[in-house]
Amino acid sequence: MRFKESSRFHLILFCSLFILLSACGATSNESTSNDGTKKNETASDSTEVEKDIDEEENDVDTDVDEKKDTEAKEAVYKVTPEWFVTPTNDANEKVVLLTIDDAPDKHAVEMAKTLKGLDAPAIFFVNGHFLQDEEGRKQLQEINELGFPIGNHTMTHTDLTTISEEEQKEEISEVNRLVEEIIGEKPKFFRAPFGKNTDYSKKLAEEEGMLLMNWMYGYDWDKEYQEADALTDIMVDSPLLGEGAILLMHDRDWTNDALSDIVTGLQDKGYEMLDPLLIENVNE
Repeated sequence: MRFKESSRFHLILFCSLFILLSACGATSNESTSNDGTKKNETASDSTEVEKDIDEEENDVDTDVDEKKDTEAKEAVYKVTPEWFVTPTNDANEKVVLLTIDDAPDKHAVEMAKTLKGLDAPAIFFVNGHFLQDEEGRKQLQEINELGFPIGNHTMTHTDLTTISEEEQKEEISEVNRLVEEIIGEKPKFFRAPFGKNTDYSKKLAEEEGMLLMNWMYGYDWDKEYQEADALTDIMVDSPLLGEGAILLMHDRDWTNDALSDIVTGLQDKGYEMLDPLLIENVNE
């Protein structure tokens, strides 16, 4: 009887100890689990903070890049009544604008490639009669694909002051139609043959969204300068050369031969060739 009571006592004691130890273990495991959860939550919070910091840094970088792009786009120039280009902000004043007329005749694509290799932007003013065959259309496409803006120089290079308004409209609007058909957009600039506009041509250019563009000087039409060296010398050393001057050249043999030296000569004098797309178009 005593043995049974003693065994029962020990069994109860053993069970009590087992329950107590289990409870302590559960508490310990729960505590560990809770601590683990807290640690995971802390780690998660830390990751979120780091992520936020990275995103803020990326936002700062993006803002800087966007600011640079905006500043670059804000380098805007305007054309003056005296046919200069001048900055409307603190952009470089020592620029010249290159323009090539009567394209694409014989050398326009080669001239465009020469200018591209020299990082020298220019406007190519086209005559519509060069765009009526497949070869002319291909040349215009290539000039456009090289990144050069296209200007309207009328269909047949007729003096607009000698023809009717209806004829002027045909001379100007038909070029716009052809150019848009070939490259997908209308010319952004208009230059009248011989620089001779009429009130009607000015109005029509405005309605068509084109900026009028004449020039400060050009010499390759003069027999005295229809040779590469002579043309280079006068284009680079002309007394008319100055900040913002608009330079006139044509798709001609001697101009093609002189073009590279003309550009490098101007660059050696510290002039930058102005990107025409930075010119404010008040008619757009």
